Amino acid sequence: MSNPESRPFSISSSPRSPRTHVIVVGAGLGGLCLAQGLRRAGISVAVYERDAAAVTRAQGHRLHIDGRGRQALSATLPPHLFELVAAVAGRPAPNANGFDHQLRPTGVFFLDDSEPGPATHADTMPAHTVIDRQVLRRILLTGLDDIVHFGRRCLGYDSDADTVTARFADGSSARGSVLVAADGVGSVIRAQRLPHARVVDSQVRLIYGRVPLTPGLRRALPPELISIFNSVVGPGNRFVGIAPVQYRQPLVAAASRLAPEVTFEPAEDTLAVMFGRRRDRLGLSDSELRAASGRRLREVVLEQISGWHPLVTRIIEKWTPSSVYPIAVRSSVPVPPWPTSNVTLLGDAIHAMSPAAGAGANIALRDAAALATALTEATSGRPLRDSLRDYEQAMIDEGFRMVRLSAANGTQTLGADPLPI
Repeated sequence: MSNPESRPFSISSSPRSPRTHVIVVGAGLGGLCLAQGLRRAGISVAVYERDAAAVTRAQGHRLHIDGRGRQALSATLPPHLFELVAAVAGRPAPNANGFDHQLRPTGVFFLDDSEPGPATHADTMPAHTVIDRQVLRRILLTGLDDIVHFGRRCLGYDSDADTVTARFADGSSARGSVLVAADGVGSVIRAQRLPHARVVDSQVRLIYGRVPLTPGLRRALPPELISIFNSVVGPGNRFVGIAPVQYRQPLVAAASRLAPEVTFEPAEDTLAVMFGRRRDRLGLSDSELRAASGRRLREVVLEQISGWHPLVTRIIEKWTPSSVYPIAVRSSVPVPPWPTSNVTLLGDAIHAMSPAAGAGANIALRDAAALATALTEATSGRPLRDSLRDYEQAMIDEGFRMVRLSAANGTQTLGADPLPI
């Protein structure tokens, strides 16, 4: 049996058989990356997204793109769009720093610059960069207007040996050769395909926000805080994460030069800042967290970090209220391999994980590129089930490895419930 994890992603640009049509449910990073890779390979694909538009919901502020994510984007995006990612993505110091609540250093972790496999554009983009999530999603949507359908909530599917039909809440349906669940942690496809696969609540709640990186704040920040990620851990498993989002080139100018079809609004450099603690120690119920305004959430966090280093307090005080929102940290429970069919999964739909290892988006991108490669092989004559089986085996191994690591980090740092065995 071949092992997709042992070789680089390779997507041919030659035309493929029109008999293969892939249905992707979910227009997040993984679903769009897969669609780009399939379109690049000449494979028919359509994407269905429940949200009414690309910016309906807050979905995180920034992404750390590691070697896996970079390789996936290089393999799937048209070259000029990958060059746009490389041009705008920030390049902070490739290390993660730890501090106590008085900003006394507790350790530094230097990120591995080695690659999981060859990358096409290694000279234009290093292994560790940072980009705004919505900026990357906008780039991933480019050129897909005719195949991404918003406002289409999937209810389930029907399948036989050769075809699969996705059913939507508006009464419509879509029929294809393969159905891919890219619909996130609450995946309806996973619930039908793998009803035994569980998602558990870690009992940790995170509150995210943005802070404008003004000249005054830049001067106040020690150099150590301008790195990939910085964790500040205080008594009682209270946690503040600080990470810069700085554009290497201005968005509008870079797009105008490299990809004029991509439209951006001017954007400022920011700090992505999160606070985390166990739900039962926050003083607010989940319903109260969801209903709270950004200003109220900021007040809650300031109460939680009373007595911390003044710079940490100052950063939280500068949170832009409209950018602040809470999330409940959930995690998939690893499951053993399942019999392969023409319904498969990627990203959070199968291996949702805590952000405590900073790997979720990169693993979803890795899945997408690997699946695009597998489907390309299938259209070139390899049996579809064989290609999907090998994809799923590698995806299960790597995805659940990172689920376990993320869960362990969350337990150690935030007091999250351990992942059930």
